Amino acid sequence: MILSALGYRDSELSVAIVGDRAIRRLNRDYLGRDKPTNVISFAMGEGDFPGLNSQLLGDVVISADTAAREAEEGRESYESRLLFLLLHGILHLTGYDHERSGEEEAERMEAKERELFALMKKEGLV
Repeated sequence: MILSALGYRDSELSVAIVGDRAIRRLNRDYLGRDKPTNVISFAMGEGDFPGLNSQLLGDVVISADTAAREAEEGRESYESRLLFLLLHGILHLTGYDHERSGEEEAERMEAKERELFALMKKEGLV
């Protein structure tokens, strides 16, 4: 549903749900941040071989441990938090950014998150 709504109906991605220890290692090794995080995306359109397979968007890695803590802190269900993190990761794979770009791009990404999360709720996915 998320990929179709973004215009990537025939695209593929992989999703891994790991613990804090594994995501901390990925965050350290690939992003230089030695701490756990909630989600990391690895876009196939970046790196040494962009465009090798235009249908393969990349990988989304979500920390189940961090998602559980965030769900409890935000008083939301664990499943809802996981789906939001998946949505966030997919937006990164499709070119949205809130870290390297300016404030305007971060706001654009947040607006798209709200729009798609509301659509997911309407469809009964959340």
